[in-house]
Amino acid sequence: MGILAAIGVLLPFPFYYWLWTYPQTWVDLCGIKRDPSNVMAHVAHALKLLQFLSLFSVASFSWPPPLFFWPLFGFGQFLNFRVYQLLGEAGTYYGVRFGKNIPWVTAFPFGFISDPQYVGSIMSLLACISWVPFQYNLLWILGYMFMIKLESKEDPATRAKPLT
Repeated sequence: MGILAAIGVLLPFPFYYWLWTYPQTWVDLCGIKRDPSNVMAHVAHALKLLQFLSLFSVASFSWPPPLFFWPLFGFGQFLNFRVYQLLGEAGTYYGVRFGKNIPWVTAFPFGFISDPQYVGSIMSLLACISWVPFQYNLLWILGYMFMIKLESKEDPATRAKPLT
């Protein structure tokens, strides 16, 4: 089960890399009638489900969770929900890469925390460290760190030119 769990944890990151690096191919694949951000959201949710199932397959739960669980998990999820609330689906799912005009957001947590959605996700994973073997959490966190590095290669304040 170990290698399958590792693959499941890493599965979304090649997809995100492809869309970030070659957005026009995704736009072309989606065609005129489908919104690339919406289709990406659906695929990302399916991949996220596979990630969670992979972690659950190697996890060992105990109750109650350690004291650090609730603040880490709660604040991590707050950051994730807040990012989605502020950016919406198109902003969260690479809309600017697909040629959409996404307004620049400065409300909290933006401007206060660099990469708040990834930070929130990493906090949520760290909250589960007593339940999930370290190597799987580490793989997932390394995936997020890879994406942070990839996405930081561009000035985020610049808008992508509309793709055709």
